[in-house]
Amino acid sequence: MQSLKLKSLFIILILSACFLVMGWIFSSGAKKYSSSNYSDVLVERAVDGDTLKLAGGERVRLIGIDTPEMHESSKLYRDARRSSLDVETIKRLGRRAYEFTRGFVEGKRVRLEFDVEKRDKYDRLLAYVYLKEDGSFLNARIVEEGFASLMTIPPNVKYADLFLRLYQEARRNQRGLWK
Repeated sequence: MQSLKLKSLFIILILSACFLVMGWIFSSGAKKYSSSNYSDVLVERAVDGDTLKLAGGERVRLIGIDTPEMHESSKLYRDARRSSLDVETIKRLGRRAYEFTRGFVEGKRVRLEFDVEKRDKYDRLLAYVYLKEDGSFLNARIVEEGFASLMTIPPNVKYADLFLRLYQEARRNQRGLWK
């Protein structure tokens, strides 16, 4: 009987140690992505015209805008059907939008501003992005220069009116993709 109690106690101790180690491993990994200070972060690279990768691995989806796709995806084909443009033209336009975003923000320090929802269904941060060096508003500049359409998804609508005005001006003045 005593031997059975010791074996049970030993098993409980081993399992407890395993759970503690697993908890430590998972919490250490989560810290890599859970920074709560987004007032001064480095953009590692532009993924495409409206998505960034931060140093540390988190991805940021720019709120309120939508740039053309540049890679094969179901969205690329949906956009082609909707716009009546061929897939290669959309990919070419997506490349131009990506190059604009990359040149504007890649390798630079930024500040993120959030709206109502902080993350999307893909666990990307949803943000308005500002350059630390001069305060330039990236989301607005992409629209203003004509490299994005609008994508307003409530409840994240803080700058929807500004983006609409900039979009209309870019189209009217044939800037960026609207040439």
